[in-house]
Amino acid sequence: MSERPGAVVLGGSLAGLLAARVLAGRAGRVTVVERDTLPDGPRPRRGVPQARHVHQLWSGGARALEALLPGLTARLLAGGAHRLPVTTDMVALSPHGWFRRWDESQFMLLCTRDLLDATVRELVLADRRIEVAGRTEVLGLTGTRTAVTGVRLRPLDGSGAYTLAAPLVVDATGLASRAPHWLTALGLPAPAVREVDAGFAYATRLHRAPEGAQERFPVVNVQPVPSTGRPGRGGVLMPVENGHWLVTLYGTRGGEPTTDPGDFMRYAREELRHPVIAELLEHAEPLTDIAYSRSTVNRRHFYERLPVWPENFVVLGDAVAAFNPVYGQGMSVAARGATALGGAVREHGWGRPGLARRAQRAIARPVAAAWALAIGQDVFYPGATEAGPGRRDRLLAAYVGRLMYTATGNGRVARRVTDVMSLERRAESLLAPDILLAAAMGPLRPPLGMPPLTTEERKAAGLL
Repeated sequence: MSERPGAVVLGGSLAGLLAARVLAGRAGRVTVVERDTLPDGPRPRRGVPQARHVHQLWSGGARALEALLPGLTARLLAGGAHRLPVTTDMVALSPHGWFRRWDESQFMLLCTRDLLDATVRELVLADRRIEVAGRTEVLGLTGTRTAVTGVRLRPLDGSGAYTLAAPLVVDATGLASRAPHWLTALGLPAPAVREVDAGFAYATRLHRAPEGAQERFPVVNVQPVPSTGRPGRGGVLMPVENGHWLVTLYGTRGGEPTTDPGDFMRYAREELRHPVIAELLEHAEPLTDIAYSRSTVNRRHFYERLPVWPENFVVLGDAVAAFNPVYGQGMSVAARGATALGGAVREHGWGRPGLARRAQRAIARPVAAAWALAIGQDVFYPGATEAGPGRRDRLLAAYVGRLMYTATGNGRVARRVTDVMSLERRAESLLAPDILLAAAMGPLRPPLGMPPLTTEERKAAGLL
């Protein structure tokens, strides 16, 4: 280990690496503490079990990443990632009908999580001010209820625990974060936490796309209908690098897909609201076994609401709020959160009293919109919460449902919803007078009766 770091970041996944990036310019040397061994190149890592499933980087997150790591987008595209305009290259069945393919308002970057993580690692760790303490676990924080002074660590090679002092500790350990316990051990209150767990299970398989559809193809998304009475079932077909399609099927309690490879096509054909994904897969070649996961809970810790907050400690990424992956928000929120951390350091000043609290509040802002959109649907599935949806949940869902219905036939509303989903606008923009009026009027065009695939796309996929 080199000289005392200016900051310690706990966790070497996307959020942790981005935090190290923004802090290296202000804090000097940054140590990233990681329990796993970070791989070279685009390979899976045990600490990211959800990496086998579909991921998307909304434009708000992509722009934040590009600002933090100039050249990242070009590297991803050179590695085979796709930049798809939204909703131009989306074929999506919402709970209220098929979305039309309106002109681009925002975009998505699509690739496997392995490619994204490897590219981010390469760019971040090229900075000599950032070093990784791998195969090391975190035992807890050191300090008092007023200020954190460092972190207790233990290498997994059995060499013995030690304390690493630092003027700033960032927890980016994700769903496994023990930050609430660490805070109470220092004599501080635990944060309020809310969980909405619809019991989603995910089954994912990689396919080789038909030859004609390997260069370019839209995202195909069949969404479930949230309901308090029956399970939801959905699926996503996403073009990724190397001419492949990554397909994830998912369902809530009582409607889960299975790990049986032979059941994958049946579920896509018979359990989803439309068989379009199964029809497309008839002409695609399966390449892998089924990857399965149940780590889909929405969990948010309201650290920003605590009446007191210690100096020198910040929580970031999934350790603050983890989202059901179906909404594709987690990576974008992590990128925007790292940007907020960097902005707080820049504006308030490195080492100044109150920096950690200011940063924690800034990190909470990009979380809010994504959280509202995620739980606004998941709360209605059976067993998602102990008490079920409350009055506020029902009012919010009613309005969002009306917006989504309007978006199927109103391009202006569809673009505004996309702006919020992609974290380019705040959720409050959905309450603007012109959007309220449009929602009251409803769709301007009639509903579509079938998936809006073009003739060329159907030919390329072997459907014609």
